[in-house]
Amino acid sequence: MALLSHTAELVGNESLEKWEFVGSGGFGRVYKARHKNWGFDVAIKLLHGGVGTLMSKDKALSAEAELMNKASCEFVLRVYGVYEGNFMQSGIVMEFMSRGSVQTLIQDLCGRPPWPLTFRLAHQVALGMNFLHSRNLIHHDLKPSNVLLNDDLNAKLADFGLSRVSTSALNSNEKKSGEVGGSYKYMPPEAFEASYEPVRAFDRYSYGILLWSIVTGKEPYPSADNHLVALSIPRGQRPSLEDINQGEAEGLKDLLELMKMCWDENPVKRPCFKECLEVTETLFSKHWGEIHVAVHHVLTTLSNTSNRHSSVPLHCFPQTTEQSKARATVNGVRVINNEKASAQDNSTTTVSDRDKAKFVDDNRAALIQHVSEVMAIVEELGNMVHTETYSAIEAEKTSREQMRALFQRTFRPGGVTVKAAFYTALKRHHPELVERLGG
Repeated sequence: MALLSHTAELVGNESLEKWEFVGSGGFGRVYKARHKNWGFDVAIKLLHGGVGTLMSKDKALSAEAELMNKASCEFVLRVYGVYEGNFMQSGIVMEFMSRGSVQTLIQDLCGRPPWPLTFRLAHQVALGMNFLHSRNLIHHDLKPSNVLLNDDLNAKLADFGLSRVSTSALNSNEKKSGEVGGSYKYMPPEAFEASYEPVRAFDRYSYGILLWSIVTGKEPYPSADNHLVALSIPRGQRPSLEDINQGEAEGLKDLLELMKMCWDENPVKRPCFKECLEVTETLFSKHWGEIHVAVHHVLTTLSNTSNRHSSVPLHCFPQTTEQSKARATVNGVRVINNEKASAQDNSTTTVSDRDKAKFVDDNRAALIQHVSEVMAIVEELGNMVHTETYSAIEAEKTSREQMRALFQRTFRPGGVTVKAAFYTALKRHHPELVERLGG
């Protein structure tokens, strides 16, 4: 597993075509694009919160990409370089993963994967983490959404280099604080101390919580808010093991013992990943002969329940039961099927697109004044909003300025279609406002 080039390659707009908006991840928007010279699809992750818009952030981003480049191996997501667009917008050019993440997998399956796949995922994550630690690298954000899956559901670690950039960006933007909260659940107790500096034991603890999520198919501490989690973990609280039947699968008892060792309160007692591999390799070998059947079963299930179209992020608006059935995942980002969501909207209203557009035009002043969820609506508009326009809107300091920019940059050239789509999204986010304005 040789290291890659010592300089992160720069990729500009001139090298990319067929852009498709995929969705929003923890700290940025993800696009799929075809690289003209390479001849294959790549993922472009553009960072939120102004990251990459200043020279210092540009340098940091390039350094992170190079760091990820040097850690590239079979079980770590490959990074091709740094994206440099217009308006000094920057991002990371990565391997495109169409099967989503461990997080979206267990959500789509409504539970854990089949046992052979569960044991393989546990082993492959340990392999990737052992490789990173052997290169003196710390992931610092190991959780289900950062373990991506290829077409055969093999695991690859993602976003370990970007975790520090993303945390910086998110801490400066209150709108995304919930995304940071998701990482709290995988942080060791010592990390909640103000003076803490991450070491390898941080990742070992996160791996223990990750194992629990894979084995149970659940999110840890689902009902607790961020502050309660931050208080409870240092006091010794861990996810419950009561509902896990240790005799359900051969080797499960040993995996649970490894899990508890990894989340031990004492960092010194947590096993290194080389030691974890001794356990996970043995356990996976017991189920190796059944892995192909398990993977085929999961892929069949996913093909029957997912429609892989580019769309908008699931978290943008509350989901009905039917909308949740339209979910898809790409590169760890949760998306939904626009066609099914639109069908639902049409079933509850007979307003034509022209009438929707007229409503937007007639109420321009009131919309600029009162719409607060601007970026959530913009994300629902997907590729109707050009990448550069999105960055310009997001850079505005107030929701009113964002709305003015949306009118000028998107509504004016987009015409009836984009205004109608905005109206539909507006009804989800501000139904009272639409009703008050006579919509």
